[in-house]
Amino acid sequence: MLSPLGLDVRPQADFGVHDVEETGLTFVENALLKAREASRVSGLPALADDSGLEVDALHGAPGIYSARYAGEPKSDERNNEKLLAALSECAEGQRSGRYWCVLVYLRHAEDPVPVIVQRSWEGEILAHPRGEGGFGYDPLFWLPDQGMSVAELQSETKNRLSHRGRALHALVDILKVAHG
Repeated sequence: MLSPLGLDVRPQADFGVHDVEETGLTFVENALLKAREASRVSGLPALADDSGLEVDALHGAPGIYSARYAGEPKSDERNNEKLLAALSECAEGQRSGRYWCVLVYLRHAEDPVPVIVQRSWEGEILAHPRGEGGFGYDPLFWLPDQGMSVAELQSETKNRLSHRGRALHALVDILKVAHG
């Protein structure tokens, strides 16, 4: 998706950048921490993401803790079990939530004006998993307009509709204008 910009996109591991501790209290703060570290170590512009699931009945949980909601080590299965247990008393219609993706693009490590794009993907949390595809909370994330869970979507459809796909598309549009 970044090919229209003519950028050579490479993973942080190519530059010896290690994962940074996500000490922020928001997706934006954590994405900024990651991007600044990647840019600092590589000496190059950097793009970072922080994403997660926000459930209304749980006051935004799991939120920034989505990947480790059930503790260490990370486990999609345990995270899903914990989410279902937390929502066990919630009636149908009270299980609204959304995936969030925040992308941060920095021109350099000290960039005072980072490009920040946020996009959400609305849905509902199912009482039981459905589908075999995807990862994380995808088997529990129901899309009423599609009539299926994210785990049941074809990957092409998921990439087009998802919070990440839409955030990346918006970032490309912003950077096209910025880079002429």
